[in-house]
Amino acid sequence: MNRGTTRRTVLTGAAALGAAAALPLTPATGTAHAAEPADGAAALRARWHTLLTGGPGLDLTDSQIAATVARIGKAATTSAKGLDPTRPEGLFPDLTSTTLSNHVTTSFKRLATVATAWAVPGTPQFGDPALRDLLLGGIDWMLTNRYGPEHTRFDNDWDWEIGSALALNDATVLLYEALGTERLTRINTAVRHYTPDPNLWRADRQIATGANRVWISTVVAVNAVLRDSGDDLLRVRDALSDVEGSGANSVLAFNDTSAAAEGTGEGFYSDGSFLQHYKHPYNGGYGKELLSNLSRLLNLLAGTAWTVTDPDLDNVRHWVDDGFDPLIARGDVMASVCGREIARPSKQGHVSAQTVIEAVVRLIPSFPGETADRFTALVKQWIAEDTYRDFLATTDLATLVAARQIIASPVPARGPLVAHKQHPRMDKAAHHRPSFALGISAYSTRIYNYESIQNENLHAWHLSDGMVLLYTDDLGHYSEDYWPTVDPTRLPGTTVLAGRPADAAGQRTTSTADWAGGAALPGTTLGAYGMELRAFGSSLHGLKSWFCLDDVIACVGSGITADAGTAETVVENRKLRDPRAALLVNGTAVPADAGWSDRLDRVRWLHLAGTGGYIFPKPAQVNGVREDRTATWREINLKYGTDTPVTRPYLTLWQDHGTAPDGAGYFWLQAPAASAERTRLWSAAPPVKLVADSTAVHAVRRCADGLFAANFWTAGTAQDLTSDGPASVLVRPEGKTVTVSLSDPTQLRSAVVLDLDRRGLTVVSADPGVSAAPTARGVRITADTTELHGATLTLTLKRS
Repeated sequence: MNRGTTRRTVLTGAAALGAAAALPLTPATGTAHAAEPADGAAALRARWHTLLTGGPGLDLTDSQIAATVARIGKAATTSAKGLDPTRPEGLFPDLTSTTLSNHVTTSFKRLATVATAWAVPGTPQFGDPALRDLLLGGIDWMLTNRYGPEHTRFDNDWDWEIGSALALNDATVLLYEALGTERLTRINTAVRHYTPDPNLWRADRQIATGANRVWISTVVAVNAVLRDSGDDLLRVRDALSDVEGSGANSVLAFNDTSAAAEGTGEGFYSDGSFLQHYKHPYNGGYGKELLSNLSRLLNLLAGTAWTVTDPDLDNVRHWVDDGFDPLIARGDVMASVCGREIARPSKQGHVSAQTVIEAVVRLIPSFPGETADRFTALVKQWIAEDTYRDFLATTDLATLVAARQIIASPVPARGPLVAHKQHPRMDKAAHHRPSFALGISAYSTRIYNYESIQNENLHAWHLSDGMVLLYTDDLGHYSEDYWPTVDPTRLPGTTVLAGRPADAAGQRTTSTADWAGGAALPGTTLGAYGMELRAFGSSLHGLKSWFCLDDVIACVGSGITADAGTAETVVENRKLRDPRAALLVNGTAVPADAGWSDRLDRVRWLHLAGTGGYIFPKPAQVNGVREDRTATWREINLKYGTDTPVTRPYLTLWQDHGTAPDGAGYFWLQAPAASAERTRLWSAAPPVKLVADSTAVHAVRRCADGLFAANFWTAGTAQDLTSDGPASVLVRPEGKTVTVSLSDPTQLRSAVVLDLDRRGLTVVSADPGVSAAPTARGVRITADTTELHGATLTLTLKRS
């Protein structure tokens, strides 16, 4: 394919990344670049080598660099344990399976880890001839016994085509000068046997999509550098845009725009949502891996004849702003978008956010000017605010050097995120205030409930049944063994039937309900969110709302009904930083010992030290239990789990709706990070009043300013607001103006019509498709919601 005949044009931002880059490889035959130097392969190989090692000229007397070098050496020592190319059954004694493909990938990863230390000056392993020979023997053993054209693949295609290939490529770059022609040819033949095409993957050659396409492209690109193949680098560049498929599976285009809308739906959407495996929200899993590997590819190809030329590369800016920033809470990626990775012990401790930060560090040179400054400010904020995990003490050498330059720049840190962000394309919402963040997880006919494949994430049954995850200054709350030890039948915020389903029951299931989503008032932390819950595997049904009003979240439920079983709504389920954290009930402390449980009657307010307050304007009965919960990671992950028991202390609070409830409900105000005194005062004078909690509409009004928020499940009326059908609405009066934000959370309606009984209002401004006309009682607002997929529309009115 001629480089000039593709459907793409040069994006100057991407070219800027490699302005001072080394010379490229020999380009595709017949192009205008055919006369470029043939030694370009060495230059690009050196570029990848620098990504892996930090490059030449590292100051080993610098304490942070020295510490990172020491960490690399220590990791290599651990990885090299048991390495023996003379062992017939396996290169490593614990990786001998011929049915589990991750044993192949892990073997190659260990070799790459050791090779990194061998290539980094200052490590105990640097340049060691005996270790070099041991590594070469290890590669030979893997090619002879496990990996290559003469071997039959088994288990998971990912390990053969991506995991093993990525690690083997890295080891090959690191050991390149020592390999010899015959061994290098063997390696390249093996990698190309499994991964020959950046557009296709799996044994049956399926179209590669989303993160898998970028992974595959990365394998092909590095292998192309090793083989000095400009033709394959051209294919990699065009595969990112899916030129062969006319853009249907482009990883750079938004899936709800242009030709990508005709693809599988995997990848990023314009609202920041990311889906993989068809309908699973996955920003913190596959999404972060896509971003990470794309940033590496851009670094490799920039400034060469194969620079990524797709104008959709500019969308990456929006991925960071809308798809990652709102889903990171002080270094922790919200678990609702991490898929089955939450069940991997290696992915706790803010590891996922580190991957995102590293990717953005690599992307900064791609977007000079305002975007580079914004990303710089963002990276500085992310690094500074995560006091749980020291980014500079855990990242790789190349990123350490770049990150320290960013930190030293005059651009100030962004500051804490204060925003309310909804992701209608994946049924998730995030609410950020200065002292806390809160994530809400729903699902619908459009989105799967949770993923449990490869024997992972076996107990995530209720991950999307209205789970509410609260992020406070306890930055390690969802780390330190939270997911194996938390009671998975009582995740916070959920409404469930008591009982324990079978492992992985119902995974990859959509709801039969369309209503999931909400509306947000632009430029504020005001949002209405809700879902119609139709539980998997039972008759449980209910309507759930969360009205996020700055520092207070009004939680409303109605119509909770089931033919059988005991229904519960979980107020809180907290892993306690302090096992004896005080729980106040109406101002009185209850016992702080593990094993305490009680049915608390006429509860007006609760306060849990270190977490916040809960206000029940109508006194309620709440059940509570303190317990030390013991489990193993193997219980939720047979593939990557460990068998060591871990124990963590929890406090759980829930409301019991009884057996076979018919029309039960709930209402409380959650005040995250509020003091006990603030909680008591709000209990005496609730800042938010319940207006409606029927099966037609949930509505609340904020006392301080009259802000009105409503979720209409059907056509109905709440005080002065009437909707002709399903809708989520916020009405905010400010002086002489009234701002109305609305959406269609079912994503099925062509229009939403609201009647607001307030006379004398005229339009000041309106989003496209929104209009208003006077009526006898006020104003009628009509909004065209066709193909908006749950996005919010806003109208501002003014009293004449």
